[in-house]
Amino acid sequence: MTRAIRFYETGGPEVLKLEQVELGEPGPGEARVRHSHIAVNFIDIYFRTGLYPLPLPNGIGSDAVGVVEAVGPGVEDIRPGDRVGYLLGPQGAYAEARIMPADVLIPIPDGVSDSTAATIIMKGMTAQYLFRQVYPLKKGDTFLYHAAAGGVGLIACQWARALGATMIGTVSTDEKAEVARANGCAHVIVTSRENIAERVREITDGKGVPVVYDSVGKDTLMASLDSLQVRGALVSNGTSSGPVNIDSMLLAVKGSLWMTRPAMIHYATPRAKMLEMADEVFGMVLSGKIASEPSQRFPLEEAARAHEALESRATVGATVLIP
Repeated sequence: MTRAIRFYETGGPEVLKLEQVELGEPGPGEARVRHSHIAVNFIDIYFRTGLYPLPLPNGIGSDAVGVVEAVGPGVEDIRPGDRVGYLLGPQGAYAEARIMPADVLIPIPDGVSDSTAATIIMKGMTAQYLFRQVYPLKKGDTFLYHAAAGGVGLIACQWARALGATMIGTVSTDEKAEVARANGCAHVIVTSRENIAERVREITDGKGVPVVYDSVGKDTLMASLDSLQVRGALVSNGTSSGPVNIDSMLLAVKGSLWMTRPAMIHYATPRAKMLEMADEVFGMVLSGKIASEPSQRFPLEEAARAHEALESRATVGATVLIP
């Protein structure tokens, strides 16, 4: 038996329940992982509320780190005692331990702590595929990034600085603005008192930016479009304020813009690609270009409180659960 968070209906944080569940032994191609840190991501809220439907009852959570306790038949590149993390596979990371497909496990190199890995696997690989694959940034580029003080945002600040790109970040408070600047964000827009598109035009001498990375969604859609250059790109990588509904004619009117809604699974598979991405992320950490530790820690049994903090935008940086 092991403790795990499950939910039987969609709704608010109160639907998350701590239970004792059967664990068992890994079967063919599987491994049993005992978690040390469990990442809390905004996508978990999408599953909890039903925005992303799941069969119920179900577990919740996309990524965690820990140690391999046992492997099933046919598993050759993962061994008991290995430190690993994951970001793909079935929901259910909010647990003390679980059985996982071995082919989604990512070995954690020496020199990267479990706490750092818990903040960097999903969030760092998100920054990697946004900046290196979806719309590859290069030295000298100026771009707009929403939620610059969030878990992915703080890694994005550092990655942009390492690339020599100029990041214009949005935050909700002056306190978050200071955190974003400290992590390498060149220009910070405080959305509670500044007009996003107007400030972007001021910063870029009226030109706008070639790309906007927008994880907020509904509330920032028009500001994102109005910040883009002609033939610019809107990378809609999240909907924390609500879903994005857009008329394709609006993209034409705003300057023949293009828009993409990327998903990690289409960039991090097959396994060789996932490991290649992880190698680059861990390399950024080991070289000192990116530093990341959890800013908020909650016990596993307080998963609902962690969701409340994340939804209220009371958090800065990464949030983890400790089993």
